[in-house]
Amino acid sequence: MKKYIIMIKLILPVLAVLLSVAAYYGLEDSGKQKTTEHPYYVYLLLIVLALYLLFAIVSIFVKKIRERLVYKAPLAAGTIAFIMFLNTIITKTTLLPTLYFPSLDRIIGLLYEQRLFLLENVLSSLGLLITGFAWGASIGFLTGLALGYNKKVGYWLNPVTKIIGPIPTTAWIPLALSVFPTTHAANVFLIAFAVWFPVTLMTSSGIQSTSQVHFEVSSTLGASTLYKIIHVAIPSAMPSIFLGIFYGTVSSFATLMAVEMNGNSSGIGWYINWQKQVMMYDGVYAGLIIIAILCSLILTLLFKVRDRVLVWQKGVIKW
Repeated sequence: MKKYIIMIKLILPVLAVLLSVAAYYGLEDSGKQKTTEHPYYVYLLLIVLALYLLFAIVSIFVKKIRERLVYKAPLAAGTIAFIMFLNTIITKTTLLPTLYFPSLDRIIGLLYEQRLFLLENVLSSLGLLITGFAWGASIGFLTGLALGYNKKVGYWLNPVTKIIGPIPTTAWIPLALSVFPTTHAANVFLIAFAVWFPVTLMTSSGIQSTSQVHFEVSSTLGASTLYKIIHVAIPSAMPSIFLGIFYGTVSSFATLMAVEMNGNSSGIGWYINWQKQVMMYDGVYAGLIIIAILCSLILTLLFKVRDRVLVWQKGVIKW
């Protein structure tokens, strides 16, 4: 009986793809959507089906992949079915305004036809994001370390952090554009600020949560202040530091979208704003999809790094 249930689960995505193709060609279009040169949605479905069948073949020989495939198959089928339902509502009926809800053919076609231009904008955004993130995470880590370890520094700096930290990053845009000599420098500062506060807060919290017994034992053994910071405080605070980095990553993406509208001529945030201004909402959705994928990939990579660094906490926080 268990084998039959597994087989049914594995077949579900295939049935969902076939049903989607049947709905695409079997139901009459509303005639309101702009037509595309190729059925890009069907092409995507066929690519997904080919990849799924490839993994299914590999899973015959690799148990780990087989278990993963069986677990994810119903979710994949449900996702395909939902997308089919959404595309059917958009292209086969007139329930939703076509201006704001373009067909999946248009969105996927734009992603393919403008792939090089989109790649240039993605690379521009990544360059800005990495620069701002590096500054924000570095300064945030040092600030949090000082706040958490040294009570005298915390006495003076903690009120300042509590006042300016919660202020939304976008509220600093007019001031940043006035103070910094270039728009790029202002944008780097704003992204760095978005990362700085959560990293500072979680680093400080992690160090303050370190048991005093650990510091007392290390002092008894003759450890210097630097040794206690590097070998006691920081390792103990690493789980909290990673949480701050995760929160900072999400905040940096939100800030990136806002700052790239400040006179930029490239970047995925600029692209989304430009497409919105010219009422090309297929480009808006395409940009949002790219942002979602990028953010998800970066967070997944950070979680992999966390699991490697914090081996004793592997799997405690999952993504």
